[in-house]
Amino acid sequence: MRSTQRTLDRDLLRDIALVCLADGIVGLSYGAIAVGEGFAVWVPMLMSVVVFAGAAQFMFIGLVAAGGNPIAAVLAGLLVNARHLPFGFAVGDVLGRGWGRRIAGSHLMLDENVAFALAQDDPARRRVAYWTCGIGVFVCWNAGVVAGAVAGTAISDTDLFGLDAAFPAVLLALVLPALKDRRTRLAALAGAAVALAASPFLPAGLPVLLALAGVLLAWRPREKAAP
Repeated sequence: MRSTQRTLDRDLLRDIALVCLADGIVGLSYGAIAVGEGFAVWVPMLMSVVVFAGAAQFMFIGLVAAGGNPIAAVLAGLLVNARHLPFGFAVGDVLGRGWGRRIAGSHLMLDENVAFALAQDDPARRRVAYWTCGIGVFVCWNAGVVAGAVAGTAISDTDLFGLDAAFPAVLLALVLPALKDRRTRLAALAGAAVALAASPFLPAGLPVLLALAGVLLAWRPREKAAP
């Protein structure tokens, strides 16, 4: 506990708490939308525990609600979550040793806690930021989904409340600070252009993966140390 308190300062804890709150609100919208689209109340709840990946969950609900094949929706979700493979290499050191910790840490892997972990210079802060954010988001997301699913039974049209815009709005808020850097901004614009150009021709999920090509514009070769 004392080690956690030393590494988790007030500013970091505040930032993590805000992300958890935002994800809880997004979870509420997801639960309400899923039930509003005709899914049973238990479906979004079970997916939030077992899958625990907001983008994949929204995509599955959206594709199936639009008449798509559930198997195709699962494959699209897997494509979107393929970004977790490089995430795993980037933060593998924070998961700790032992299969139990590594499986739990992989299940809690999100864009948010990976970003918090990579932003820390000290290894101890990386671990604490990753686990605190991951566990916090897991609790808040699932609580929001339960509340949203229950509310969805009483809301006939979730679009009237703008709940469908909550998820992209939160993602935009998370990436805005990083766009101050010129290279990052160019990479984001290039990725967005690739995704928009590919969307009319490729199945859902593939344009997002192709957008990762924009990362090449932000790549900086590591400078050699002076002899």
